[in-house]
Amino acid sequence: MKIEDDVVGSVVNRLRRAEGQLGGVIRMLQEGRDCKDVVTQLAAVSRALDKAGFAVIASGLVQCIAAGEEGELDRAQMEKLFLSLA
Repeated sequence: MKIEDDVVGSVVNRLRRAEGQLGGVIRMLQEGRDCKDVVTQLAAVSRALDKAGFAVIASGLVQCIAAGEEGELDRAQMEKLFLSLA
């Protein structure tokens, strides 16, 4: 399944934001910042990545619903993708 263009744009923006956050975490570590601050920022990066993944999966689910019953294999694949982020 191809990801819809508007979803791609949104996901790319989220990933770029997460990329910037991750760079900030690396700098924090190199500067010897407090553990609590580093973990807080890591959690933010993790949430951003999760949201990007869920957006991709949601796009696939919408396509499956729009196409009608796709069969057990596609449902199993979507479940596996969803659980990979859980």
